[in-house]
Amino acid sequence: MIRVVLADDQTLVRAGFRALLDAEDDIAVVGEAADGEEAIEVVRRERPDVVLMDVRMPRSDGLTATARITRDAALSSTRVIVLTTFELDEYVFGALRAGAAGFLLKDMEPEDVVAAVRIVAGGDALLAPRLTRRLIEAFVVEAGRPAPDPAPLEELTPREREVLALVGGGLSNAEIAEQLVLSPLTAKTHVARLFMKLGARDRAQLVVTAYETGLVKPGSQ
Repeated sequence: MIRVVLADDQTLVRAGFRALLDAEDDIAVVGEAADGEEAIEVVRRERPDVVLMDVRMPRSDGLTATARITRDAALSSTRVIVLTTFELDEYVFGALRAGAAGFLLKDMEPEDVVAAVRIVAGGDALLAPRLTRRLIEAFVVEAGRPAPDPAPLEELTPREREVLALVGGGLSNAEIAEQLVLSPLTAKTHVARLFMKLGARDRAQLVVTAYETGLVKPGSQ
């Protein structure tokens, strides 16, 4: 069972997400929060698999709450999906830094929301949609980023750099295996080594690293 916490200051929005997710046999909403501080409290108590986190909330916003959750070692298995109304919400840039595993627009189709929860709960980041790729590229290009720093790549083998570049393009392990003519298990092993060597929490952080090191150029995917 995938355990979910909803964090949004609008009661009707939370009710809509709860009705949608609780209707699924493998998903259960275990808590709700109306602001960032309450979200942190509920997440620490419930230890959910996934948090749907609104960006703009009172007391503590979703960005601050996301950072505190993802930096808490006791919550290492909890993944945060940031909810936003705008495709290029300025707060989303910070959410990438804060460790968000993915992004959803509030007006997405219900089946896409359900799929997103399952994807992130399964350990993948929500990277395939064009929205996320655009957000990452905008983060790198427009958010006052310094020049690319290739230093993190020094410990990687040539093959691991190839794999990181493909992860940066939003490819899944299966797609990486197909493109590099590897077995799915070998591709998964390479990605696991990237997590370890780069100290990344999830695939979203690997994608950001691919851009920040200059391994992937914005607009090249």
